[in-house]
Amino acid sequence: MQILKKVLKILGCILGAILVIVLLFFIYINLPVSPSSQKAKIGVTFSLRYAQDIGLDWKEVYLAMLDDLGMKNIRIPIYWDLVEKNSGEYDFSDIDWQLDEARKRDAKIILVVGQKVPRWPECFIPGWIGSDDNLRKEKLLAFEEVVINRYKNGHPEIAVWQVENEPFLKFGICPAIDPALLDSEIAKVKSLDSSRPIMITDSGELSLWIPAAKRADIFGTTMYREVYNAKLGHWRYPIGPNFFKAKQLLIKLFAKQNNTIVVELQGEPWVEGWTVHAPVERQLESMNAEILVDNIEFAKKTGINEIYVWGVEWWYWMKKTQNNATVWETVKTFTRQ
Repeated sequence: MQILKKVLKILGCILGAILVIVLLFFIYINLPVSPSSQKAKIGVTFSLRYAQDIGLDWKEVYLAMLDDLGMKNIRIPIYWDLVEKNSGEYDFSDIDWQLDEARKRDAKIILVVGQKVPRWPECFIPGWIGSDDNLRKEKLLAFEEVVINRYKNGHPEIAVWQVENEPFLKFGICPAIDPALLDSEIAKVKSLDSSRPIMITDSGELSLWIPAAKRADIFGTTMYREVYNAKLGHWRYPIGPNFFKAKQLLIKLFAKQNNTIVVELQGEPWVEGWTVHAPVERQLESMNAEILVDNIEFAKKTGINEIYVWGVEWWYWMKKTQNNATVWETVKTFTRQ
């Protein structure tokens, strides 16, 4: 009986200590952080696929992003299923055009390769692959070799290769998480082009970052403050900028990673269903100019000074179809600093 009491007492002490640590951490990550005076490099992710999906002329959006917004830092996904619609037959014309226009304006590009790249449903595997996993892996590596060899020379606008998008996050309509395949992809890209850094990304709120960060020359985190879940509805993460400072320290210690950027900062609505199908009033409740400015300032408070904002296609959609350019014009105040 005495032994049982001692064990229960020890367990109680351990549980109490854990609760105190959790409480202190929660307090720390929500402590006020002074506004940052540093200038941040602002960029965007551009998806020709999403621009088309919401009814826009994607080339018009792209040129407006470059010339009207003055955007100089752009992340561009290569959609495998669009480029290699038939096995061994490649159409890079849309990628070529985007890179050429960026180079004319001295913009810098993060080029994303892989089966999982930005925008829903996250994974874009050609239909001709079928359900053969071994074939998928073989053809994916072959496709990436074609991409790197095509663009490694004569394209000074390409600053970074991103390999896969959030490969350790179970999200989207995708094959199972496969670290071994990811390692093969990274090795393939490095062997073909060692002149550019490789970026690996992960969820800002739902991951410890270490598996992604230890594989990367540059680590990219997402940053979403308000999310929607069919079961939970809309809710806001109860975390402040110190949460991301703590995670940067974590990967410095355990992944030897000192180079972190915000690769995807929430900048468009997260609503029930397809964004532009929701009433505009509902969209603007989720994202508007004031919220966007607050999100950018939040990101700057984390100490990260390179920030890629999500949603440029929606900003243009609001401007073009709703005669509401407030978000679009607000972004100019950051790109023209």
